Amino acid sequence: MRLGHFELHNPLFLGPMAGVTDWAFRNICGELGADVTVTEMVSSRALVYQDKKSQALLKKSGGSLCGAQIFGNDPEIMAQAACLALEHSGCDFLDINMGCPMPKIANSGDGCGLMRTPELAGEIVKAVTKAVNVPVTVKCRLGWDKGNINVLDFTARMEDCGAALITVHGRTRSMLYSGTADWDMIAKVKQQRTIPVIANGDVISGETAVRCLKWTGADGLMIGRATFGNPWIFSEVKAALAGESYKRPPLSQRVDTAIRQFELALEDKGEHIACLEARKHFAWYLRGVAYSNYYKEQISSIQSMVDIYRIGDGVRRDLK
Repeated sequence: MRLGHFELHNPLFLGPMAGVTDWAFRNICGELGADVTVTEMVSSRALVYQDKKSQALLKKSGGSLCGAQIFGNDPEIMAQAACLALEHSGCDFLDINMGCPMPKIANSGDGCGLMRTPELAGEIVKAVTKAVNVPVTVKCRLGWDKGNINVLDFTARMEDCGAALITVHGRTRSMLYSGTADWDMIAKVKQQRTIPVIANGDVISGETAVRCLKWTGADGLMIGRATFGNPWIFSEVKAALAGESYKRPPLSQRVDTAIRQFELALEDKGEHIACLEARKHFAWYLRGVAYSNYYKEQISSIQSMVDIYRIGDGVRRDLK
């Protein structure tokens, strides 16, 4: 598949997730096999109003193709924000969030709320593609709820309005992240579109990745929540697609990677924020590790990098 002047074969995307896919984590995932990463979603209005916190979210990560994601429901503001997002980030493409299911976003007509107003969504894509000189991509869901699944018509409109690529999460807005992703509908989207289609939903291992690609015929895969504490899933999937076996590194090396992520976050955000956010990430890295509750309790009260290094030393020493 092609995205602008980039050529990719069965690419693996790190799904953009608020509060998770920051610059530090995107760098780690890029090193471990993610071909494409996307920033956390940023409010178009916040960018136009010169909000510094929003600008900081757009730092381009290395090691992979990187896109900047924005959300909003006003074509003119979205076009302005797209230009600002690229100016601040230097990213390779611009992604429009039309898939976020969270009530405070979707109920305001942003994110997946745009699937209820497809004409407006199309106007947004037209405005943004006209404003920027990089590929514009769209991430959406199947529709608002089970009774309003409109992804086929919606993605047709997105392509007609200039989208260069579409990612489809195989759930409706009302499902949030429950139930099972509908790969059949993603396959139907792929059959009807001429631009690349990326499948998202329930890709949690090398095995499911292989099945999803075969099932949907998609041009690539986006992996989201399965990356929590497990950036090695990209290496696992790449091995599976190549017909090879894969074994995650031992715990001591995984802890080294976690700490390097927190050091990158320290560089990006300062110690206070980096340590607050390390609490959830470090706990994710220890998911499924036997006898780790003692250290998870300590992780929940991390205050400094000294705490992180101390806990890391303890995990390496006591847990296998």
